[in-house]
Amino acid sequence: MIIFRLIGESFRFAFDALRQNKLRTMLSLLAITIGIFTIIAVFSAVDTFRGKLQASVDKLGSNTIYIQKWPWSFGNNYPWWKYMNRPQPSLRDFEALRERIENAQGVTFEISTNDRTIKYRSNSVEGISVWAATHDFNKTWNFELQDGRYFTENESKNGSPVCILGSDVADGLFDGDRAVGKQIQILGRRLTVVGVFKKEGEDMLGVSLDKNVNIPIAFAKGILDIQSERYGPQITVRGNDNVSLEEVESELKGLMRSIHRIKPGHEEDFALNKTTIISNQLDSMFKMVNIAGWVIGGFSILVGGFSIANIMFVSVKERTNIIGIQKSLGAKNYFILLQFIFESISLCILGGLLGLLLVFLLALVIGAATDFHIILGLNNIALGIGISIIIGTISGFWPAYSASRLDPVEAIRS
Repeated sequence: MIIFRLIGESFRFAFDALRQNKLRTMLSLLAITIGIFTIIAVFSAVDTFRGKLQASVDKLGSNTIYIQKWPWSFGNNYPWWKYMNRPQPSLRDFEALRERIENAQGVTFEISTNDRTIKYRSNSVEGISVWAATHDFNKTWNFELQDGRYFTENESKNGSPVCILGSDVADGLFDGDRAVGKQIQILGRRLTVVGVFKKEGEDMLGVSLDKNVNIPIAFAKGILDIQSERYGPQITVRGNDNVSLEEVESELKGLMRSIHRIKPGHEEDFALNKTTIISNQLDSMFKMVNIAGWVIGGFSILVGGFSIANIMFVSVKERTNIIGIQKSLGAKNYFILLQFIFESISLCILGGLLGLLLVFLLALVIGAATDFHIILGLNNIALGIGISIIIGTISGFWPAYSASRLDPVEAIRS
């Protein structure tokens, strides 16, 4: 009960200090407010941005490996000359891999071509991406259908003229009418629509099926050179759920070296790309941004800590007589100590709450002006309040300690 009474009195003293010395207190709290605002604004923006990017990465599949010619890299010194003479992944590689691999739930050979035009009667949609893949595309890619069905195995093997449309393509061609069963024209051929992908929306990496048209790879063989580098041929492998990504990668490396007949000790002529490469790069990038936020906000909080300590020394000086009376009536040293520490914490929490309020208002403004909605999460709110409590404790300790050591007789006489 004493602790609760101390906290209540400390809040009352802090409120009285704010009311009686508004300008002095607000100027002292300004640095704390700016520091908390800077740190939490950076962390909230990073968490939101990272969450959106990670959602885009997860769409590619956390247990998925892409066999490609070029390895994914984000550094400045990319040794492109080492990879330019590598062979493209081929249908032969895909077929040999599909027969031998054990730890995969799906293996597909895929190509894509961009900036195509699709037509239906007098309607047309430009800038379409055409993806051609083998039958297991539904096992190596995360998607849902809002209408229709996926390709049958016979349609995939026989190269039937069928396709699945993205939702934006279907809306642009059919103006709200049902797309399934209608014939569209693309790549100089007529295809029958058998399904429509569920709308996904554009993500941070631009990974979306909304503006895609998917066709069987066996059908694409008759109109495109599927081994051409311009179409980006790749083999996508999704591992079994009960098998780790490292096991799948190890098995793939051994099988591909065997298929390409690479001698022991020689370097691979293929790249095994996975989403953890992107995730690790994101971790490094955002770690640097977080450090910058701590450095920038830390200087403001440091200044704010000295300001709060100055307020508390002034408060001790102004209430020396009251401290003497309290101690003469039996107040213990720890009672005086905690009273001033709680008052310092109260002032810092007030500054921290103002900083969090500014972050919330900034998030509302940015969300209203753009499509980027910053989320002020509970973890960042708790972090802001936690920093305020720590700074309040550190800044208020020495003034509180000096107050608790005052001689009651000398204090009353002052």
